[in-house]
Amino acid sequence: MTKTKTKGHRIQKTKGLIHVQAGFNNTILTVTDVRGQAVYWASAGTSGFKGSRRGTPYAAQVAAKNVIHIIKARGLQRAEVMIKGPGLGRDAALRVIRRSGILLNLVRDVTPMPHNGCRPPKRRRV
Repeated sequence: MTKTKTKGHRIQKTKGLIHVQAGFNNTILTVTDVRGQAVYWASAGTSGFKGSRRGTPYAAQVAAKNVIHIIKARGLQRAEVMIKGPGLGRDAALRVIRRSGILLNLVRDVTPMPHNGCRPPKRRRV
């Protein structure tokens, strides 16, 4: 008895989540399906920016363009956007996502806010 090998067809998802994590040094975009499993990701660092240029809005814009190009080819049509962090790239990345033609159901800021959590470091003496 012989076994035949068949190529597995990649299932195209039409709905997903786009997570934007905007720090001061880098902007990371992760695309997941509805269950939270990562489909694709990119960052300003993987887009070719090094050092302090990774934290710029332009670097976040280029990273978002890379992500949008790939996920549109994979069939994503509707998405929810979750933005986290205080970085400069959050607005630039959101602007690119809005102009991409993907229908956005929701744009949510999920930045964690402390309820007066950790004690701050002692005052700096110069």
